[in-house]
Amino acid sequence: MKFHYHQYLTTVFLNFSSFSVNIGHNDETLALHLNPRFDASGDKDTIVCNSKKHGMWEQEVLPGGFCFFRGQNFKIIIKLTCAAFLITLPNGFQFTFPNRFLQRTEKYSFLSFEDEARITSIEIK
Repeated sequence: MKFHYHQYLTTVFLNFSSFSVNIGHNDETLALHLNPRFDASGDKDTIVCNSKKHGMWEQEVLPGGFCFFRGQNFKIIIKLTCAAFLITLPNGFQFTFPNRFLQRTEKYSFLSFEDEARITSIEIK
């Protein structure tokens, strides 16, 4: 599955305590690591975004807007543009995370979900 500019990724989760969504070239080169943390790594009710190049994490971004509740369904929408990922959370809060791969990458072929999320649907437009 490839993820191109102007495509949307919509995910819905159920019965989770933590999770992450990863988009990139492989698990060592991630353009987007979206990681809502309920109580992990010293963060509580925090959204952490980051990217990883050649296995090395870059500077974390904390966009705010945490609106997740354990055990409740929700939907995240992720849109890739040449400059950034536009992320829309369940409550409508939107933020951007830069496409740190020099804005040359028009598509990503790696998509993964980690931790305790149960995915009920994915839609790519």
